[in-house]
Amino acid sequence: MLNKMLKAGVLAIAAVCSSAAFAQTKVRFLTNWFAEEEHGGFYQALADGIYKKAGLDVEIKMGGPQINGLQLLLAGQADMIMGYDLQVLKAVEDGFPVVTVAAAFQKDPQAIFAHPDIKKFEELKGKPIAIAATSNVTFWPWLRGKFGFTDDQIRPYTFSVQPFIADKNLSQQGYITSETLMIQKGGVNPTIFLMADYGYPPYATTVITTRAYLEKNPEVVKKFVAASAQGWKNYFTDPALANVLIKKDDPQQTDEQIAFGIAKLKEYKLVTDGDAAKSGIMTMTDARWKGTYDFMVAAKLLKPTTDYKKAYTLDAVKDLKVLP
Repeated sequence: MLNKMLKAGVLAIAAVCSSAAFAQTKVRFLTNWFAEEEHGGFYQALADGIYKKAGLDVEIKMGGPQINGLQLLLAGQADMIMGYDLQVLKAVEDGFPVVTVAAAFQKDPQAIFAHPDIKKFEELKGKPIAIAATSNVTFWPWLRGKFGFTDDQIRPYTFSVQPFIADKNLSQQGYITSETLMIQKGGVNPTIFLMADYGYPPYATTVITTRAYLEKNPEVVKKFVAASAQGWKNYFTDPALANVLIKKDDPQQTDEQIAFGIAKLKEYKLVTDGDAAKSGIMTMTDARWKGTYDFMVAAKLLKPTTDYKKAYTLDAVKDLKVLP
């Protein structure tokens, strides 16, 4: 009987140790919108089991128009979220302990769409441009400063391409991965001005966490970033598995839109251009952050006294070399 009890005890201890050895760290990652190809690398890392191999049990939760990701992060409802440089810099100025650890997009996919007769960005000066109210504190001040655009050009953005298609004098904002297809389906082959290609400095589709989470879980953050970088590389090779998960989370996504979006991600090298080409996917640099800070200060979107270096850390990307 004693031998049986000892054997049972040993087996129980072995089971616990085995379970602990394969235990995975739960990570709740909140995106910035409904599931789409612009989130493809993260879904690919989930679908391919890259997160799992890194010891992470990642849950991807969708954002949306009514979801305040930063608020949920600070409230502890997410461990990491998808964000944007300007948002984080402003949050740091306001005293919130958030920090960017990586950037999936080297270029912001935000563009200005014009009718085919417009060939140069400068030709839009003085012409009506439809922009969202939030753009007044993002790219519009940059357009004012760089191209001399004026506020009397602003028209309300209705989150539809129909006004643009109907009015040959109107230009509008939009994402190259989505609005391009809708405009083309409306019978217009637009001139596209990707602002990042003209010097608009911020990264996009970044990974943000809190200072407290980063200090407590530095290795988890590094593993998440590294796995996500590999996920993006795999997504551009064979996105099939990730796209299944994307359509599962957002059934309104179509194969046509996803394929078109991936093609634009590749064409404009949103993930793989710039520093990513030599330093790896998800990378960031001090110079880029300084450029975004300088723009925001010049545009009076940020106080000069703001310690912009608190908005990011390069620790998770400095040794990461997942080349495109």
